[in-house]
Order: sequence, then structure tokens, then C-alpha cells
Amino acid sequence: MLQRIQTVYLILTFVITGVLMFFIPLWSLNNSKPFYFMQDQVYTVLLGLSTMLTIISIISYKKRQNQFVMNRLNIILNLILLGLFVYRSLNLSGETVNAVSEKGIGMFLPIVAIVLLVLANKAIKKDEDLVKSVDRLR
Repeated sequence: MLQRIQTVYLILTFVITGVLMFFIPLWSLNNSKPFYFMQDQVYTVLLGLSTMLTIISIISYKKRQNQFVMNRLNIILNLILLGLFVYRSLNLSGETVNAVSEKGIGMFLPIVAIVLLVLANKAIKKDEDLVKSVDRLR
């Protein structure tokens, strides 16, 4: 399981969606308070689903097709999450001269997760092609 590169990619995705999001704020509000994903219920649900899909995908390493489909669903979830982050950051209220909100690095972590999921899917596809070529030789 751990010797496969897609498992490493999926573990890194889990670290990003399940661990780093707790420590890295999405943005800072006007009063310089950091805004974390837990302060909005929609973000919490979407990141929870993404984390659960990643864990299930890591566990189901013997079923490559299911793993591939779960990663695709996870990519879609992260794209939706990224869209919500960008929409919210463009609509942050009340930019004034004295109080300027700062966009944090946390809102771009879904991009890293998407890249890692795409790399995992490429490795899964490569393994699937290898198994099919070996079955053809038998």
C-alpha cells in the first residue's frame, strides 16, 4: 500500500485538507482576525467530505477503479470549494483605507490538493494499464 506513489499523493492530500486547514487561515477580516474554515458550516462540510473521500480512497487501494472515481469526485469537491473561496474573497465587505482584509494562503490549498489528486489518478491509471498488459500476456 505505502510503496505505491498514489498512496503518497493521497496522504499528502489528506494532510492538506485534513490537517493544514486547521492551522492556516483562509483570510483575515477587517479587524485583523483570521478567518478559518470552521467558522462557516458550508466550508466545514465540503472539507470534511473531501477528507473522508481521501481516507476512503487510501483504504481502498486494492480497488483501483473505485479509487480513481473517488479521486475524481474529490477533485470536483475541491473545485467547488475553491470557487466558493474565490467568490467569498472577491466579496469581502468594506475595504477602507484603514482596514484592509488580507487574503491568506489557506484559500489556495485546494489547488494543491487538486494537483496531488490528478497526480494520484495518473499513477492509478498507470497501474491499471500495467495490470491489463500483464493479463493480456497470460
